[in-house]
Amino acid sequence: MSGLAGSPARSLVVVSAGLGQPSSTRLLADRLAAATERHLEDAGIAPRVTTIELREHAQDLVNQLLTGFAKPGLQAVVDDVLAADGLIAVSPIFSASYSGLFKLFFDVLERDGLAGVPTLLAATGGTARHSLAIEHGLRPLFAYLNSATVATGVYAAAEDWGKAGVTADRGLAERIDRAAAELARSMVAREPQRRPDPFADPVPFEDMLNRPDAHRTDRG
Repeated sequence: MSGLAGSPARSLVVVSAGLGQPSSTRLLADRLAAATERHLEDAGIAPRVTTIELREHAQDLVNQLLTGFAKPGLQAVVDDVLAADGLIAVSPIFSASYSGLFKLFFDVLERDGLAGVPTLLAATGGTARHSLAIEHGLRPLFAYLNSATVATGVYAAAEDWGKAGVTADRGLAERIDRAAAELARSMVAREPQRRPDPFADPVPFEDMLNRPDAHRTDRG
């Protein structure tokens, strides 16, 4: 990456909702991140890649939904996602849709926090029968979040992987590269985000108390 000194940087955040360790979901996430990183470098962009394993924040996600407050570790992860120039979101498919952990995380984001953010959607499953889950599950969710999803989604079934995590299916490798190229182009075409300083314009404590939801007890 030394040849990119002085080039504009972009932050790429990868969200993996795999439950195992290691997991095929993380494996696919890593392949997509590496391919996107390569295409960004080819375009003269220095990528900063951050990978988030949601399994590490599962308990904190439940607590935030119950209390309305995020612990510092979870808040840092949320801030990384909201400040991303590009997002890769990968979920395992359970019962023909994304996992509960995956949905739990995106439920705690601000309504328009991902508006316009270039996003690559991907999923893993046991068989090819769930390959349409990206279109009927993930894509509507991210349309609601107003993110700018790239046209190519990537689904990987168990049989697509060979030994040592090598892609056994040439079609999968081609889809990974095509989707990564689309994401990189979208990131290059968009101005880099500036992470807001939370202390630059603090909300007065009285205003926080007077928010309509400040005294809510019903979170159902």
